Amino acid sequence: MTIVIAEAFGALAVILNFIGYRQANVDRYLLISAFALAALSAHFFMLDAMAAGVGTFLASLRNFIAIKNRSNLILFAFIGANVGFLAYEWFVLQHHWIILVAYASSLIFTVGSIVIRDTDKIRKVFLVAETLGLIYAISVGSIFGTVFNVSNLISILSKLYAGGRSINIQKR
Repeated sequence: MTIVIAEAFGALAVILNFIGYRQANVDRYLLISAFALAALSAHFFMLDAMAAGVGTFLASLRNFIAIKNRSNLILFAFIGANVGFLAYEWFVLQHHWIILVAYASSLIFTVGSIVIRDTDKIRKVFLVAETLGLIYAISVGSIFGTVFNVSNLISILSKLYAGGRSINIQKR
């Protein structure tokens, strides 16, 4: 039963993030994706995938905060939280090396969400983070985590392609 509930949270995350990645405004993207990330965090915790659960929880919190505050203090606090949880999982819990992939993805999302304000630039940076997230989701057997990342990669690539086409049309 827990797996069904976990995957339901994953499905909700996919739907919300699909909507989020289509936003033209970074703040609207951050708000919608914060809810998607909260659902995905619940999904991963229910699957006992701690690194992804922690990373997506921090990402949800970060996105809510980054809507109004993008100070260096906030950036360093979230980087520190990610590194602290990574160290705890690695040294204390002695989790598998694959957590490095999850935390690398989380750190890229953290820096991108707080520092980058341009939607095209943020999408390009997030391609790397989503790819790392996909690797981790597959490695822990997360069905909707995998769908989440594949959906996000398709959304990003389609928006970048559409944006590139409109720039080329305008140049003619």
